[in-house]
Amino acid sequence: MTAAPTAPPAPAAPAAPAPPTAAPRQLRWLLRLHRPAVTAWAAFTVLAAVALLWLGGPLTSDAAAAWKDYRACAFDERCAYDQDAILAQKDLYRLTTYALLTVPLLVAAWAGSALTGREAESGTARLGWTQGVSPLRWLAARLALPALLVTASTALLAALHRWAWTAGDGRVDTAKPWYDAATFYAGGLLPVALALAGLAAGALAGLLLGRSLPALAAGAAALGALWTALHHALPHLWPSVTRVSGPDEGPSGSGLWVGEGVLVAGGERADAPCLNALAPGCRGELEQLGATGFYRDFHPAAHYWPLQLVGAGVLLLVTALLTVAAFRLLRRRTA
Repeated sequence: MTAAPTAPPAPAAPAAPAPPTAAPRQLRWLLRLHRPAVTAWAAFTVLAAVALLWLGGPLTSDAAAAWKDYRACAFDERCAYDQDAILAQKDLYRLTTYALLTVPLLVAAWAGSALTGREAESGTARLGWTQGVSPLRWLAARLALPALLVTASTALLAALHRWAWTAGDGRVDTAKPWYDAATFYAGGLLPVALALAGLAAGALAGLLLGRSLPALAAGAAALGALWTALHHALPHLWPSVTRVSGPDEGPSGSGLWVGEGVLVAGGERADAPCLNALAPGCRGELEQLGATGFYRDFHPAAHYWPLQLVGAGVLLLVTALLTVAAFRLLRRRTA
């Protein structure tokens, strides 16, 4: 008996291409990978926010009341005022200010060591690129969420710091002036722009070096150099105010200092070996120079927000350039 011919097997259907990794999955993986850093950052933000709320509220009120009592003492030997409240307000202000100033450097160091440097060093980045995630999409996911978190948290802390400083301005005798370098950089828009610049600088350093520890140092150093350059250039990025004083007064004007010197015949500016006509020997040198007065270029308090806007604009431009450089570098290396 002849066996009936069997039909040829049907051709197997081509395997469907693996779908690209969904954005929620990318987000969950990123949060799980950097959970310790996210937890530490959230704890730091909460603690700093609580400290600033206490500083600008009860602590400043107590310090202001103590200073009011002190000024009313008229150097009476039996004067009584709350010195502890004054010292506590001063110490906490200094602590929170310096803590906020470290935020951009911490962001730069973390971005270089963990965000890109460690994944490039361990090979997890290339593993992700073989599983449906393009290199450019991988980098975009690494930068987008941290940028959002850094912007929101740093903006909150900077606003609280500005509020706490305003609460003590004019009420606490030891309050720092607005043009104090630490106070100026801890409030306003500059902390946010510096943190974003640190994120971009650290990410680029991690891609360039491909090792976590060198990228950590390079990211922090790059931001430090950028911060230093901005500090020296910022007073000259906005028109300053000039105040002229008489030859017996010396330079006058309170604010963010730009420059000062003497005026000679015709209103021309000149450098002088001394600027205090009351100092011994200085008057003769000024008369020999032919000084007719003094000048000082400075920024008054009304220039606070223009300087913040200009400085933040420069930093955001640098941040954009660093981000573009990181994407172009990754694209060239993975082409």
